[in-house]
Amino acid sequence: MKYLFNNPYRKLEKSIGYSFRRKSLLANALRHRSLRFERAEDGEDNQRLEFLGDAALALVAGDYLFRNFPDLQEGEMTMLRSRLSSGKALAQIGQGIQLGDWLQLGKGEQKSGGRRRPSNVADALEAVIGAAYLDGGVRAVIRIFTKLFLFLLEGVEPADALQDNPKGLLQEIVQRKWKTNPHYRIIRQSGPAHARIFFVCAEINGAAAGSGEGASKRDAEQNAAQDALNKLAEERN
Repeated sequence: MKYLFNNPYRKLEKSIGYSFRRKSLLANALRHRSLRFERAEDGEDNQRLEFLGDAALALVAGDYLFRNFPDLQEGEMTMLRSRLSSGKALAQIGQGIQLGDWLQLGKGEQKSGGRRRPSNVADALEAVIGAAYLDGGVRAVIRIFTKLFLFLLEGVEPADALQDNPKGLLQEIVQRKWKTNPHYRIIRQSGPAHARIFFVCAEINGAAAGSGEGASKRDAEQNAAQDALNKLAEERN
C-alpha cells in the first residue's frame, strides 16, 4: 500500500513492460550482494531471484521459439534460446533500459564502477524476471520478454547464433559427436565476495577440455567453452 500513490519504480516498470503488485519483490531484485555484505540488516540480495529468473526466461524463450518457428530443429532452437538468454544479451538489454542506475550497491562496488559492470546488469535483469515470475507468474515474464527480448530475433538466422555463443556451439558439437553434454566445474574463486573472479573447467566425458575465467560464472563458462572449442579445432588440424 505504501507504493500506491508514490511509486519510485514507475519509470523502470514502464521500461520493462510490467508493473509489480508487490514492489518489495522488485526492490529485492535490485539489491546487489555487495550491499548485503556492507549492511547485513538490509536482508536478502538478488542472487536467489537471479537463479529463478534464469529458469523462467529459458521457459518463456523456449515456448516462444517452439510456437513461432515450427521449421527449426532442436539444436537450432537451443542456439537461439541461448542467444536470447546469454550474458551478452542480458547486459545489452539491461544497459538499454539503464538498469544499472536502479541497482542498490555497496559503497565499494559503486566506486569501482559497479553500475556499469555488464555482469551486474545482466544478473539484475535475471533477478527482475525472477521477481516478476513470483509477482505475476508466467504471464508477467511473457510481457517482459515481449517488450525487451524479441528484437534480438529480428533478421537472425539460427546459424548466426553459433558465432557468439561458445557454450551453445560446444554443446551442439559434443551432443552430435559423443551423445552427451559438456559439464562446467568451478575450479576456484578469488577476490572479495562482491567482486569475485571465477575459474571454470569445461569437461567432456569427465575429462578437462578447456578452462576460462570471468567476473561471473556465466562469463567464465563461456570462456571455458571457447577454450574447449579452440582445442577441438587444433585437434582436427
